Amino acid sequence: MTDSSFDFDLIVLGAGSAGLGLSLFMARIELKVLLIDLTAEDVGGDCLNHGCVPSKALIHVSRQVHQARQAARFGLAVSGEVDMSKVMEYVRERQEIIRHHETPEYLRELGITVEIGRPKFVGEHEVEINGATHRGRKIVVATGSGPRQLQVPGADLVRLYDNQDVWDLRELPRRLLVVGGGPNGVELGQALQRLGSQVTIVHHGARLLEKEDPGISQVLEARLRAEGIALHLEAEVASFASATEARIKPAKGEEFGVAFEAAYVAIGREVSFDGLQLDRAGVAVDEKGHIKLDEHLQTTNPDIFVAGDAANSLKFSHGAELHVRLLLFNFFSPLKKALSYDHFSWVTFTDPEVAHFGLDAAELDRRGTPYERWETDFADDDRAVVDDYRYGRLLLFIEKNRLPVPGHKRRILGGAMVAPGAGELVQELILANASGLDISELFDKVYPYPVAARINQKLIVEHREVSPLLQKALDVAYRL
Repeated sequence: MTDSSFDFDLIVLGAGSAGLGLSLFMARIELKVLLIDLTAEDVGGDCLNHGCVPSKALIHVSRQVHQARQAARFGLAVSGEVDMSKVMEYVRERQEIIRHHETPEYLRELGITVEIGRPKFVGEHEVEINGATHRGRKIVVATGSGPRQLQVPGADLVRLYDNQDVWDLRELPRRLLVVGGGPNGVELGQALQRLGSQVTIVHHGARLLEKEDPGISQVLEARLRAEGIALHLEAEVASFASATEARIKPAKGEEFGVAFEAAYVAIGREVSFDGLQLDRAGVAVDEKGHIKLDEHLQTTNPDIFVAGDAANSLKFSHGAELHVRLLLFNFFSPLKKALSYDHFSWVTFTDPEVAHFGLDAAELDRRGTPYERWETDFADDDRAVVDDYRYGRLLLFIEKNRLPVPGHKRRILGGAMVAPGAGELVQELILANASGLDISELFDKVYPYPVAARINQKLIVEHREVSPLLQKALDVAYRL
């Protein structure tokens, strides 16, 4: 039952992945929740409106188009051009199916109080919206993030798209410039290349997907180049000479021009708390404007927390889910958990997909954790042979066997894969990593032949050691 001194048990600012997850659970156990967002259309957050959902729908269409053209090697002929308006119509249709469960009306039916407008703090427990003040026992800031803008000379001459407005395209640009070689840029760039654009990606780093192991990202780079995408690495857009020409400055060499019809900017995301009046709630921010948080996502006000992109950590929808689970546990348990990304995973939904989980080499080295690096390509994997993805690669970091005695576990500390469907193939590895399973659990598993996931066992079998002592014991046992 709600304390009479509070209007709500929980007030949530932002109805994206984090805000919805928190509100739905609290309402389910019949606590009183106020959920606030700027507009009704913003409910569902970036994932539904501008990110995960529309981008994966676009990738689905582009994959179908690409596969149809690939069938030409078997004698089929494909002609015609992609109708971009029909592509975007499909994207909108998929969004609306999911949006049915993410509207103010639907949430109100579940017992959540939903207010639309611009909130601000007026006290340590008080939020004002639409002229009314509401008092919450706890408050969560889940206001998300927005795309970082490209600030270079001549940018005002150009129609620059980002993930919020690229879905307004109704004609396929013949030439597309993508600024940024992270997951956002490479996913959309490959999708539009497959739909018929000539795509150029300009990236400041030495390789795409810089958070990935070089051996993994290089496989993707080779595949993108093979599809005709132009990659300019260790380069940046220095300026725009006109509405259709970018001047590119490489780290080495002379500046050159790239012509384009449309430009897509994917250089990261940033948080903003303008208008929230955090100081009135006793919530401190650092010199960069980020909210100061402890390991429990708690602010300098012990009853105000942050979740999702607003926490300015890993900006993924399932990162918000991790935050929600942590907060809900700590709201109800006297024993508090600290935020940890040790078993976190992500997928870049290019073709091939790039999947990443657990700790990487840099982090293991930083912690001084002993490990072995195991990796293999897919060249001799039967499923990869018949499905034509022998270029695939799997990387695992395995706990170093410092105590080679019976019963000593050797766990998977992290890893990555690049292959078609890699995001699905690594799920058992993610489970093993998160659960601390010994690699023998995969070694002993019998896989239906020829499922693609057999590659996970193949790598472990290749490195499975038989000690001289065990070899001698087996020899004796066989001769009995």
